[in-house]
Amino acid sequence: MLTQPFADAIAAAEQIITGAPHIRTEQDLVEGYDYLAGSIRAAIQMAWAYERDFPFFVQSTGPYTKMGLDNPDTLYFHSYLRPDAEYLVTGTRGSTRDLSFQVLNGDYSPVDVPDSLTAFDDRSIDVAADGTYELRFGPGEARPGYVHLAADSAMLVIREVYSDWATEKPGTVRIQRVDRIGDAPPPLTKDLMTKRFGVAGKMLLSRLNTFLAFPKWFYLNLPVNTMTEPRSTPGGLTTQFSSAGHYELDDDQVMIITVPKSDAPYQGFQLGSMWYLSLDYINHQTSLTADQAQVDPDGMIRLVVSEQDPGLANWIERTGHERGYLQFRWQRLAREMKPEDGPTVEVVSLAELPQRLPFYEQARVTPQQWRARIAARQVAVAERKLG
Repeated sequence: MLTQPFADAIAAAEQIITGAPHIRTEQDLVEGYDYLAGSIRAAIQMAWAYERDFPFFVQSTGPYTKMGLDNPDTLYFHSYLRPDAEYLVTGTRGSTRDLSFQVLNGDYSPVDVPDSLTAFDDRSIDVAADGTYELRFGPGEARPGYVHLAADSAMLVIREVYSDWATEKPGTVRIQRVDRIGDAPPPLTKDLMTKRFGVAGKMLLSRLNTFLAFPKWFYLNLPVNTMTEPRSTPGGLTTQFSSAGHYELDDDQVMIITVPKSDAPYQGFQLGSMWYLSLDYINHQTSLTADQAQVDPDGMIRLVVSEQDPGLANWIERTGHERGYLQFRWQRLAREMKPEDGPTVEVVSLAELPQRLPFYEQARVTPQQWRARIAARQVAVAERKLG
């Protein structure tokens, strides 16, 4: 049966999910099966997008195909490349806070992070007055508007990053292989379908194995309920710094995270589940950017990670997750981040919040104001798209 290798991969993937070492509760397992469903969908999509002669951008991860502690503020797109071919990328720059490009040398594996062969944001390219831009990627020598592809180049990744979800609009982007413009791909064959189902199965297993191992490299070796100083993000995204950690809290405990409002154009925080995925950021406030957060009069942002509602604007909802990951990102940086740019962490009881927060009264919100915040998130995510 042509689809048997993919069916076998799904069965093996279920074993990976059910055998995950962090599972403690029925809810952990349920979320694992949801992760599996999204990963199956993503594997099919990515295998069918493995088209290097007539390439197109696909959404690498999203609300229903999550992986790799996906950033709630980011649209991720990728296209596959041949290192010996030339590609034309054209688009229009939207009003989002950051637009970045990265060439990778291959897929993630359970034992390695792919090398970033080049990474830059739109400050490095010529954007016309009407917002349009044009880039070429190929084996030729690097020059303005032309990015050299190394011999092991495999994938072009584009990230479009929001800070104010309500007002910023994405741009458009497309990719063409220069010597195939105006041509058409050959008809589908049974051999190609066999190959694609096989590739989808391999991608599914690699995706799950890799991102269950990933936190061991960068998170779980850290003391619990702490966060690192800002550091250049592993994987070579040179325009980004990050601060990472993991938490474990009882339901009557809260974590106060205090961080300066940065001069970086983008600053965002999120929680992640033990599956190394973003929590539900559409219907719950499990993430905040500097633009979305309330900034105290002293220039500090004080986030309150809590299971119970503290009645505060910067409540970060745990949504039943007593354990998980903590992540800050700063992007489009014009300078190196310093330790004092990063967060400090304090765990207190819910009852202590009025005494521990210096601007507690100013930070309070009514239930009606909270519902309005959630409604705005739902609308903003629904309206996101990249043409």
